[in-house]
Amino acid sequence: MKKYSMHPVLFMFFIFFTVQFSLRAAETADIHPARGDTSWFRNAKWGIFFHYLASPASSTEKIAMTIDEWNRRINAFDVEGLAKQLEEVKAGYFFITLGQNSGFYLSPNATYDRLVGYEISHCSHRDLVADLAAALKPRGIRMMVYFTASAPCQDRQAIEKLRCTPPWDAKRLGFNPDIYTVQPGVDARMTDFQRNWESIINEWSLRWGKNVHGWWIDGAYQADIMYRNPNPPNFESFAAAMKAGNPDSMVCFNPGVKVPVIKHAECEDYTAGEIADAFPMGYDAGKWSRTVGGRVNGAQYHVLTFLGDFWGRGKPRMSEEMFTAYTKYINDRGGVITWDIPPMENGHIPEEFLAMLRALKKVTRQ
Repeated sequence: MKKYSMHPVLFMFFIFFTVQFSLRAAETADIHPARGDTSWFRNAKWGIFFHYLASPASSTEKIAMTIDEWNRRINAFDVEGLAKQLEEVKAGYFFITLGQNSGFYLSPNATYDRLVGYEISHCSHRDLVADLAAALKPRGIRMMVYFTASAPCQDRQAIEKLRCTPPWDAKRLGFNPDIYTVQPGVDARMTDFQRNWESIINEWSLRWGKNVHGWWIDGAYQADIMYRNPNPPNFESFAAAMKAGNPDSMVCFNPGVKVPVIKHAECEDYTAGEIADAFPMGYDAGKWSRTVGGRVNGAQYHVLTFLGDFWGRGKPRMSEEMFTAYTKYINDRGGVITWDIPPMENGHIPEEFLAMLRALKKVTRQ
């Protein structure tokens, strides 16, 4: 049989267009992350949230934190002491913040370090999430994490290196545009940033595997610009990065304070449900209702609020009676509620909040 050979120049064109087609196909491929298991979450009824940060929650001013001081704080976090407290009150799960606006994170991440380019990492040496998960797992308490949808707004180098400089009004992300320079070539969707951010999340998720059962993503406010797109990066690829190490992990994206509570993305497993001064009584097809029903367009109904004066600080802002009654109200209608508790520097729950949690255990745990 006669053999045919392709001209070298034609062969090079064939390889070039094949590669380009493959890359384009991968870029536009549908990503459908598996649905997370929410049955355990519903059965857990309620859990605890810590804003354990280098700067106060939601603050936008740069702080005087040093890398050495941050590592000292993380190393001094008493994981076993907190685990015993959570076991005592029978918390169903525990959330902790990976970081927020300061750019200091409580778990190492080589991808973040490579992309941001600091000679000395702003991520802690200790993997506090892994240590917490190891202490909580034998006690039957599931580990969950909080992360942001954008780069740390107090850290200019991180913002610019990660290419989180939108060509639109960055104040809609909570950024002060005066502290950074818009990087050339950044598109409206911030495609490069989203891919960078997903790769950072992917590293954490693969490392923790099935020891982390859920993610709560803050600041997903510009959904129509950044995430609601048929092609990745989008909500689905973001969720896939979080689920890389645990397909059963639950994810949600916070649209901000919304009452009634809404489902923000089709791929959400549970609602972010951030509430502050208004306490919703339920959800029914987008209207006020006396019942919750346990789901919002397929997502597990969940609310998150603070028990102190604000996120991560203050004294109890309500009576024990209101605290226990509202928790039970949500639970009795199939919903889940997470209470933010101000942590002590050593990672313990303050006694005045612990007393309220003991009362909650009596009325919600059999």
